[in-house]
Amino acid sequence: MIGGLFAIHEKMLSSKDYPRRPEIQKCVGFEIAMFLQTLAMIHSIETINNSTLLSGVKLGYEIYDTCTEVTVAMAAALRFLSKFNCSREIVEVKCNYSSYMPRVKAVIGAGYSEISMAVSRILSLQLMPQVSYESTAEILSDKIRFPSFLRTVPSDFYQTKAMAHLIQKSGWNWIGIITTDDDYGRLALSTFVLQTMANNVCIAFKEVLPAFLSDNTIEIRINQTLEKIIAEAHVNVIVVFLRQFHVISLFSKAIERNINKVWIASDNWSTAIKITTIPNIKKIGKVVGFAFRKGNVSSFQSFLQNLHMFPKDHNKPLNEYAMLLSACAYVKDSDLSQCIFNHSQGTLAYKANKDIDRNFSLRNDFLWDYTEPGLVHSIQLAVFALAYALRDLCQARDCKNPNAFQPWELLDVLKNVTFADEGKSFHFDAHGDMNTGYDVVFWKEVNGHMTITKMAQYNLKNDVFIITDQETKNEFRNLKQIQSKCSKECSPGQMKKTTRSQHTCCYECVNCPENHYSNQTDMDHCLLCNNKTHWAPVKSTTCFEKEVEYLSWNDALAVLLLALSLLGIVFVLAVGIIFTRNLNTPVVKSSGGLMVCYVILLCHVLTFASTGFFVGEPQDFTCKTRQMLFGVSFALCISCILTKSLKILLAFSFDPKLQNFLKCLYKPIPIIFTCTGIQVAICTLWLIFAAPTVEGNVSLPRVIILECEEGSILAFGTMLGYIAILAFICFLFAFKGRKLPENYNEAKFITFGMLIYFIAWITFIPVYATTSGKYLPAVEIIVILISNYGILCCTFFPKCYVILCKQETNTKSAFLQTVYSYSSHSAGSLAMSHVSLDSTNSNSTATNPGSGGKPAAWPKSKDLQMQACAHICNENVTGAPKTRPRKRISSI
Repeated sequence: MIGGLFAIHEKMLSSKDYPRRPEIQKCVGFEIAMFLQTLAMIHSIETINNSTLLSGVKLGYEIYDTCTEVTVAMAAALRFLSKFNCSREIVEVKCNYSSYMPRVKAVIGAGYSEISMAVSRILSLQLMPQVSYESTAEILSDKIRFPSFLRTVPSDFYQTKAMAHLIQKSGWNWIGIITTDDDYGRLALSTFVLQTMANNVCIAFKEVLPAFLSDNTIEIRINQTLEKIIAEAHVNVIVVFLRQFHVISLFSKAIERNINKVWIASDNWSTAIKITTIPNIKKIGKVVGFAFRKGNVSSFQSFLQNLHMFPKDHNKPLNEYAMLLSACAYVKDSDLSQCIFNHSQGTLAYKANKDIDRNFSLRNDFLWDYTEPGLVHSIQLAVFALAYALRDLCQARDCKNPNAFQPWELLDVLKNVTFADEGKSFHFDAHGDMNTGYDVVFWKEVNGHMTITKMAQYNLKNDVFIITDQETKNEFRNLKQIQSKCSKECSPGQMKKTTRSQHTCCYECVNCPENHYSNQTDMDHCLLCNNKTHWAPVKSTTCFEKEVEYLSWNDALAVLLLALSLLGIVFVLAVGIIFTRNLNTPVVKSSGGLMVCYVILLCHVLTFASTGFFVGEPQDFTCKTRQMLFGVSFALCISCILTKSLKILLAFSFDPKLQNFLKCLYKPIPIIFTCTGIQVAICTLWLIFAAPTVEGNVSLPRVIILECEEGSILAFGTMLGYIAILAFICFLFAFKGRKLPENYNEAKFITFGMLIYFIAWITFIPVYATTSGKYLPAVEIIVILISNYGILCCTFFPKCYVILCKQETNTKSAFLQTVYSYSSHSAGSLAMSHVSLDSTNSNSTATNPGSGGKPAAWPKSKDLQMQACAHICNENVTGAPKTRPRKRISSI
């Protein structure tokens, strides 16, 4: 014997007062869909009995109507537990039911999770197998609390997960949910909330309706729910975890209020034909639901066609259906279900069996129209699972004897049974669930009637929707056109800024800041670009690769600076040509000699040429070369100018002590090699320990500046500082000789050139430190050009001017005349200073008798003239002839 629990009636006849006596009230509200479920169980059992699966064993059934009430179901469960083969229904109370033999071996049902939970707690006393075909509450998977409960449908965990996935896939994030106030509804709500949070979906409102129609407040709560739906104008998608009679009442009132939404249906009512036949149901909006996976139920259709052939003397629901059908004999099929429901609210007289049989057989097609294939298949699987478990159990014992096994023994086998149906394998998992998956259904109007069509399949294992139909894909696209969001969608280039603390789905759209982007709609945060290589403007949808910049050859400023460098080289070549053509003139000779001039001019060329290494894409070679070339060539240039300054000072210095010091100090070649060698050593150490390298400056927002990293600021500063020290010493020597003969003395021009150098490089330091970007090398080029032009112009241009424009002064006679005048003036000044010093001395200074009364230490005028001429003109003068000064100078 197999027990069965089905809610054939939707409620118990309610009374105004609470029940005063412990008696079960009359059940009213005949539900054709539930009645068909009982027939599905009967059909499945008859199918097993007509097969060879259980040889010599027949299955029987004992089905009770729960009337959608827990108390009625509990009474039925007690009957199931009553002792087998007893004249009266007696349930023995024992501490150990291992050997207890109840009247039934297993129970199929119930449909509603609330009822299944209550029944399971009683059946668990004897570990009687309970296989539900529709109860989906997640808590029923807990084998500690419900050890004997199994089901042929997935848990609500998967259904809520699939719903949340569908909602997220459709682009909705602001929805409502309506559930019942029972274990099923509360558990579904809590699970669904967790799933929506995981999919970034927010719930605008949660409405809970009384679980049973017998509750007098249900109408009030439905009206309040509809008011909430109207108030939440942005909510266009509502998830409904309700029983069928709740949905009928809710939709009927929603149609009256012209509420048009997208309704997500749970498996409780997604395929309910009774709801699809509500007048004007199309006004309710779109309905998308989840239904149990369909199987082959064609045999059940044949069973319904031949239903009148089966005995119905002990089938009270079948008798009641026949009675109600005969009362609605002249009603159209479209209104027949409602007619039967209305008539089942009262008491009807039985008609003659003949009339009942005739009317009953004429309306069999109507029953098939109200069949829910998914539920029928689930019931079939429940019966088949029990049958295959019995087959496995009876292989080792004689099951023809009803006392051959206890229910708990059947439970052990049932948990591990595996069977096939229509080529598919089925079994219960560790939680007692049979995860068959879901069909996604869509309510669609065809020829004025609402039909339920399959849109897709939902794969539990992979959490994916399987769509094979192009028309179905179009339906999904149409669903996505419906907006159900708290806030307007943020476009790419924007991000969400939450405005309501309790809901993350309510936000404002703000533009992505610079260097951030968003490439999808409704992004929570803008993504940061790789600042080293990419950038993005405000409100960007992508990152752009930074442009690599440097002082290129075609840059206008670079072209100008290079043109100035080339012009400087031309000037140097011109000076070299002029000096070469005028080798024997006093001006050229007074410049320190041809070799020194050529070395200085070569240094100028190299310095001008070094600016070319500052332009173009930086390379390690150019980075190292440009500073070294400039540093060494400029140090060599200053070293040569230093020897010239020292030579000029020596030539026109008539102070014996200073002259002796300068003669000892004046070693041109050692000075040049030493001064230049120190700079070479500094640069060599720089290259060895911290050589300049190419680096990309990524600190700027939109570009990468490819520049030379000096490697060591200390080395760079030491190189420039050393040149500055040489220039300062040169400046001091040149400053001492600034009053020498104008046409042939370059001391004051060297002084001015050094001043230009100092001003340029002192200005360079703060400018270089505060400048960034691709024009940073241009700053150093400008300073190099200014200092190089300054020294070139001050050192050579005045001489070229004399050579080209004042040729009359560039002769030996004019030169000697100038030297004679200067030396005579200098000698007189020196004599006067000696006389003044001698007159203040208390002891008279001894005079030379042969000197005409002059001091012995006074230099002779002709000696001064010869000294200046020799040093300036590079002549070898060893003695002083005793002739008149003017004639001697002329002969020189």
